[in-house]
Amino acid sequence: MLRLQRSLLSSLIFFGLGVYGSKAQPAALTLEQALASTEGVNLTVLLSRETAAQAVEFANQTRVGILPNVALTGQQRRTDTVSIAGGLPLSGVVGNRFDGKFTGSYNLLNAQLISALQSAKTGVAMAEADYRATVQLVLASVAQSYFTHLRNLRRLTVLDANIVRARTLLELAENQLAAGVVTRIDVTRAHGQLELAVQARLQQETIDFQSELALKRLLDLDPVRPVQLADFNVQRVDPTRLGVGADQSTFDQRADWLRAQKAVEQSKLDVRTARFERLPALALGGEYGQAAANFDDSSKKQEWFFGATVSVPIFDGLRSGADRRAALSRQRGQEMRLHALELQISSELLFARQDASSRNAQIAVADTNLNLAREQLTLAQERYRQGVADNREVVEAQTSLAVADDNYVEAVYFYNLSRVELARAKGDVRIVLNEKAP
Repeated sequence: MLRLQRSLLSSLIFFGLGVYGSKAQPAALTLEQALASTEGVNLTVLLSRETAAQAVEFANQTRVGILPNVALTGQQRRTDTVSIAGGLPLSGVVGNRFDGKFTGSYNLLNAQLISALQSAKTGVAMAEADYRATVQLVLASVAQSYFTHLRNLRRLTVLDANIVRARTLLELAENQLAAGVVTRIDVTRAHGQLELAVQARLQQETIDFQSELALKRLLDLDPVRPVQLADFNVQRVDPTRLGVGADQSTFDQRADWLRAQKAVEQSKLDVRTARFERLPALALGGEYGQAAANFDDSSKKQEWFFGATVSVPIFDGLRSGADRRAALSRQRGQEMRLHALELQISSELLFARQDASSRNAQIAVADTNLNLAREQLTLAQERYRQGVADNREVVEAQTSLAVADDNYVEAVYFYNLSRVELARAKGDVRIVLNEKAP
């Protein structure tokens, strides 16, 4: 029994679930848990992480050119050579030779290889920035899917309330008909209202199922296992607190901007690398070992050599000039991309703040309309009970209330999305977790 409890507890912790009472029930998945698990389970994030790891290994491969290379070799050879001398008979010489030695080489001074290594290291920083940017995009998608599924679940609650009101109206119409106050058309109208409400709920169940599957795919959850979401509403704030414009601190928080900065830096290093192709290079090389007729001979002789090589480019077919011009072109392109990205980030931030302010105001309007729709329904129901009107006013009022209730849910949903987008524009989607409404 103890082993079973431990197994269940481990599973619940892993999936962000819990145990309530004596039965193991799936705990409500919170937005914080969903965002925290993204880096470890989402396929897009995991693939981006592997790309960053490959960039690190590419830099390690580039480092090979400036580090010493040492190898141990053993070679056993058997030769049969023919000596040809003018006017003399042909003579053959058969011999064996074994060489066992260490060979080494070292590029002591090669500015081009050193610059290429620095460029590769900058590529690692670019890959890491790409990874962080991918994480932010996926976190935004997870948060949006989370709020979308929450919105759809809230719509179910709205539709359930519509069904309850429609059933109440049908019962009232049947009672009024039995009392001789209304005609049969009122009962038929109320029954039609109930069927429409039930049909809307059935359609919403499919929409809920679809949004739940979308969230599970992002979080790599079992599509069969049910998941419950904890409620989360972003705190409504005064629009003036959201600020305006983008400053340097905002750019420093954006991984895509940091990546663009590194791309410009790498392009400058590539220009320098192309220029270094014209510089001389100094390399050292040598070998040390022993030689004999056969590998198992005891009378081995020592052999070694050491040398230095200086290479001075004189004419390379105009390759270095073409490489430098191509690198300069890439540098100009990266600088233009960086400038365009800065304008894009500023525009995204300004729009996200404006959208959040507008969505915040729309919630207040939707709340007012919802209260008015409730009051309208109360007045229509009272008139119907008193027999001064048929139930058409009640049906219209119920429809208006359903629309107003759904509009309020939609307004809260879009406000939550706008705050997610504002957090992403600032550089970290997780900021929205600090804005949970009490």
